[in-house]
Amino acid sequence: MAAAGPEPGGSGGGPGGSNTFKKSLTPEMPGGSQTIRKGHRGVDSTGETTYKKTTSSALKGAIQLGITYTVGSLSTKPERDVLMQDFYVVESIFFPSEGSNLTPAHHYNDFRFKTYAPVAFRYFRELFGIRPDDYLCSLCSEPLIELSNSGASGSLFYVSSDDEFIIKTVQHKEAEFLQKLLPGYYMNLNQNPRTLLPKFYGLYCVQAGGRNIRIAVMNNLLPRSVRMHLKYDLKGSTCKRRASARERDKPCPTFKDLDFLQDLPDGLFLDADMHSALCKTLQRDCLVLQSFKIMDYSLLVAIHSLEQAQRERAAAGQRPGDGRGRPAAQRALYSTAMESIQGEAPRGGPIHTDDQMGGIPARNSRGERLLLFIGIIDVLQSYRFVKKLEHSWKALVHDGDTVSVHRPSFYAERFQRFMCHTVFRRIPLKPSPSKKSRGGGAVPRRSCQGGIPAPIPAPIPIPIPIPIPGDAAAPPGPEGDPEQGSRPDVLPRSLPGAAPAPSRSVGVEVHPGPGAAPGASLPR
Repeated sequence: MAAAGPEPGGSGGGPGGSNTFKKSLTPEMPGGSQTIRKGHRGVDSTGETTYKKTTSSALKGAIQLGITYTVGSLSTKPERDVLMQDFYVVESIFFPSEGSNLTPAHHYNDFRFKTYAPVAFRYFRELFGIRPDDYLCSLCSEPLIELSNSGASGSLFYVSSDDEFIIKTVQHKEAEFLQKLLPGYYMNLNQNPRTLLPKFYGLYCVQAGGRNIRIAVMNNLLPRSVRMHLKYDLKGSTCKRRASARERDKPCPTFKDLDFLQDLPDGLFLDADMHSALCKTLQRDCLVLQSFKIMDYSLLVAIHSLEQAQRERAAAGQRPGDGRGRPAAQRALYSTAMESIQGEAPRGGPIHTDDQMGGIPARNSRGERLLLFIGIIDVLQSYRFVKKLEHSWKALVHDGDTVSVHRPSFYAERFQRFMCHTVFRRIPLKPSPSKKSRGGGAVPRRSCQGGIPAPIPAPIPIPIPIPIPGDAAAPPGPEGDPEQGSRPDVLPRSLPGAAPAPSRSVGVEVHPGPGAAPGASLPR
């Protein structure tokens, strides 16, 4: 199989590129060229990103070499059911720079590539309709694209050239936790493949220079071909949940809960069916996370404004049909936000999301049309001993219910309440004209002191006649029709010279008829 080469224009291009790549997989000595660090992520003096002192270009090449080999070798194994021991298998292959009878020669330093639970992850990919050749084509046919906006932990993010997959570096504890989750993850996907939880397609490790770089392949939530005008990382907590000044200076900043409450105090409006489907999906996913004792996860909400996009195209002199066009449809099933929350269209057919590009249609309080791209992220945080200590310490300084780190059951409940009542809201239904005309004279409701809603007042009372046995004559009816006096189905309102009969209608007022004697009245 052909080995994936370095990215054109990267640090490996030009003369001496081979030496540069050889050095990139070797740990730098103290006093080297590292200048900026954030966790394991850094930037060397040449401006290239490094991770655990391995340059990004070398890491991308090693990832593509390893995935090409492991997917190819897996295709030779017969298909079978997933067994319990498949979740704990780890396969390893050594890549010497001069090549071997199993691996091609390459111009990186020697490294080892590990694949975790290959048979189990093959099943996951098949469940989402990802064929091995599509998986290889997306990840290994073109150079991976590095995303500039790293996570709070300093992780590296790569996206495939077709926008299909995201590759993220994960910490040792996170990779270990994901391995333990795999049997439960397998059971959950079998029951419900439509979920907002991350969809894991592979877990790998690159060993180079005595260091382990673990990576996870997941679905891509945010297509690069769609501009996101706003992006939020929401947890449902308010303690220190505001984007920093450094984050705000970025070209595409990620805001937080307090920023959302300030920017969109009325929330995002969905139609009733969409809101119900979204909240049911969130409820189901939170129950799964709670059962795994997972907390501190977030809902990533990216907003694309259709009106603002039109204004931007008009300012650039483009016509509505010009531009980059719609993004290519993703091959993986249930990969878009719309597919994740809805099963089928109302008439039982498949959902057509070409006009929405996979986003969920919504509106803001001004009525502007929006597309939402959402998904639950950062699910590899369990409520371990360290997190319990973190919650206890923060609870001494702040309100314990407002901090992000909390026990899983409370976290899930607060998360759902914030998303379904504050962030996402139903579009208010407009009353129909017929209902307006019928209820136009109704008195507005008044709240009760005891918290019980006041009863709806009755419409304008209509006089109801009281039957009197033996009556032979009756005054004209309410419409002034003299014929009503002789109709057996219309009874008189009152009897001249007789005591008025008590009303038997509950809550209906009875008034004296127009033919009653002056001063005569009926009791209420």
